[in-house]
Amino acid sequence: MAEPTAKVLQGVQFHQLSSLISHFLVFGLGLVIGITFNFSIRGRLVSSSNFELIQWPVTAPQPPPVVVGMREFRSSKSLGKEMSSSSEGDELVHRMRGLPAVKGSRGKVAFMFLTRGDLPLRPFWERFFNGNEGLYSIYVHSRPSFNATFPLNSVFYGRNIPSKVVVEWGQPSMIEAERRLLANALLDISNQRFLLLSESCIPVFNFTTVYTYLMGSAQIFVDSYDLPGRLGRNRYRSEMQPTILETQWRKGSQWFEMDRRTATEVVEDRKYFPVFQKYCHPGCISDEHYLATMVSIEFGERNSNRTLTWTDWSKHGPHPTGFGSENVTVGLLERIRDGSTCEYNGERSRICYLFARKFMGSALNGLMEIASQVMFIH
Repeated sequence: MAEPTAKVLQGVQFHQLSSLISHFLVFGLGLVIGITFNFSIRGRLVSSSNFELIQWPVTAPQPPPVVVGMREFRSSKSLGKEMSSSSEGDELVHRMRGLPAVKGSRGKVAFMFLTRGDLPLRPFWERFFNGNEGLYSIYVHSRPSFNATFPLNSVFYGRNIPSKVVVEWGQPSMIEAERRLLANALLDISNQRFLLLSESCIPVFNFTTVYTYLMGSAQIFVDSYDLPGRLGRNRYRSEMQPTILETQWRKGSQWFEMDRRTATEVVEDRKYFPVFQKYCHPGCISDEHYLATMVSIEFGERNSNRTLTWTDWSKHGPHPTGFGSENVTVGLLERIRDGSTCEYNGERSRICYLFARKFMGSALNGLMEIASQVMFIH
């Protein structure tokens, strides 16, 4: 009886050992598959094309740092990055390229202020932004000699982009400033729409209307049209051929609004901008032609060919009409808001302008008084 018993025990032990080995093999195979899948996913995310990655959490509108995965971009300090040299510009482009975009309706609108100095209408803008944290970002580009003194509790505090370059009207330096603003705004992956404003601009609708209009648009808003004569085609330089033909030359307002894809192309542009730098000098007025021409050539089918910033040129002078305290009325704002018709997402609309200029600092008190009545800003 001892021999059969031993054989039975050996059979049981062999069965247990086989079972144990099978479990180890299954575990090991699962581990290998898991590791391979993990590296496959990570590799796919790293190698994916720009702005086509997974849903990304919406970051807070202002405070640093902006966190991208395991890597931090110091938001406030990164604002000091300049594009005054090609190396600095390339560094910003390198950091910007490859960042994933935030898909969906909770992305942010980047409000980019190109100013000569202070923001005299700052209290009005602060009232506009109030209560909408997480849906906007602010960037301010001013003269090198200006030292911002925004209060600590202001949404504008710490949002300046220092620059060593003096921006001159009509010169390529104006385009450089716009590209510098875009490059810094693109470092925040949650920024999806990009809007250029001046210190004399005001919103003519409340934040909710502006945000919904921009985030819901299938088009970008870059003013672009063909204008014969000395203020249009005559500014074209024949040396721009063959990169830019005279038939492609366009004019438009510099106050633009665009999506992330277009903003990225503008900052990375190495085709049209060098041509403007080299040939578009006094008399050419770079800021009125660069974006109007480039966007018409590259993104014409996606462009609305209009600006969202209302300006009064009825006096036909070199500069638009300015509005002070005596000009600010409910009637003026209602005329700006409802006095035009345009196309929005393929349908006719009476909301054509979301902003207006040129409002002086003296207009602030009047604007604050009528804001609740006209714009529903409380």
